[in-house]
Amino acid sequence: MRRIWGEDNKYRQWLEVELAASEALADMGDVPVEAARLLRAHAGFTVERIQAIEAEVKHDVIAFTTAVAETMKAAGHAEASRWLHYGLTSNDVVDTAQALQIAQASTLISTGLAGLLEALRTLAFAHRDTVEIGRTHGIHAEPVTFGLKAALWFDELRRNAARFDRAADEMRTGKISGAVGTFAHLDPEAEERICARIGLRAAPISSQVLSRDLHAHYTAVLALIAATCEKIALEVRHLQRTEVREAEEPFAAGQKGSSAMPHKRNPVTCEQICGLARLIRSNVQAAYENIALWHERDISHSSVERVILPDSTILTDYLLAKTTWLVSGMVVDATRMQQNVDLTRGLVFSGQLLLDLAAAGMLRETAYRVVQGHAMRCWKEGGDFRAAIEADPDIRAHLAPDQIAKAFALDRQLRNVGKIFDRVFGNTSD
Repeated sequence: MRRIWGEDNKYRQWLEVELAASEALADMGDVPVEAARLLRAHAGFTVERIQAIEAEVKHDVIAFTTAVAETMKAAGHAEASRWLHYGLTSNDVVDTAQALQIAQASTLISTGLAGLLEALRTLAFAHRDTVEIGRTHGIHAEPVTFGLKAALWFDELRRNAARFDRAADEMRTGKISGAVGTFAHLDPEAEERICARIGLRAAPISSQVLSRDLHAHYTAVLALIAATCEKIALEVRHLQRTEVREAEEPFAAGQKGSSAMPHKRNPVTCEQICGLARLIRSNVQAAYENIALWHERDISHSSVERVILPDSTILTDYLLAKTTWLVSGMVVDATRMQQNVDLTRGLVFSGQLLLDLAAAGMLRETAYRVVQGHAMRCWKEGGDFRAAIEADPDIRAHLAPDQIAKAFALDRQLRNVGKIFDRVFGNTSD
């Protein structure tokens, strides 16, 4: 990813646009075929020479075309350099070449998405039936499985992957429409041919620049991907707390968690993921600010994109790799999860008990009052909720012992886990 956004690759993509333009125009009879051939064979540059020229002329594209023309002269083909940048304006090259860089970056991000999806699938199936307490507002609610948690992450990331495919495809767009988008010097057919040669579509309409809603949408989707990575990391941070200890990020042999406290095993990578996701989200604001430009073009967006596009793609690629590492190496303590399910001694089955009492004939308001009364006493005093329920004559008058036992049955609570997995992953009965 660093190479993609480096100066050398940027100028290589600029040169590719220039050469594709010369070749397409040669096919149309607007540029000598021999000149296009010589440009392809001999045109080059060095980053150092471009930077030296730019320091004098204060214009990056002029510095680039001058440096390329010098290589043509050095090769003995100065005459052919007359046809370099023929009919083009600066942003015909810059915007179109940037689309090529984004396409390269998108390929790496797509690979990262596929890797994390596979890691999440593996985690989900490994713990499909690993019972864990579900929490709402941070408080014990009802039993779930850890596999369901991973399946939820998988489903969200799969949507993000589909969004990313669409956003990346939208960004495979170039423009060769001239200084104000009117094709004053080249025809629309030339734009279509040039873009097609480098694997892009031509924008239906543009000013001197591509409309920046494309870039804003792309950056927003990167932020969504980062937010899902953060969601996973934040959950692990909570589960790694000493009081919970249900899951934790990998801790390598020889790793140290604190300079002062040798016992510490801190979720430092999870915290890093959460922090960097904030940075990617902050870039979305800047991308949206880039949409409104003065008239047919100003350059207020340009300096911003030199930061946010490399940063957002590099960080997204990094977060995908880090989150894949986290998911693949996650330490899951199924025993601790079961202990936490049992921690409140049956309180988490109060909802099912309420429904069973109502179904057995007790008014719901009465059932709620009775069940909550036992629950609050057990909460405060640390008693056994199930034992209290079994000893209540009003409850026994409505529910037989086997019916009470059924209200506290884990398998009843989790009987639909397989169906949920089928909905997420397809038929998993095998």
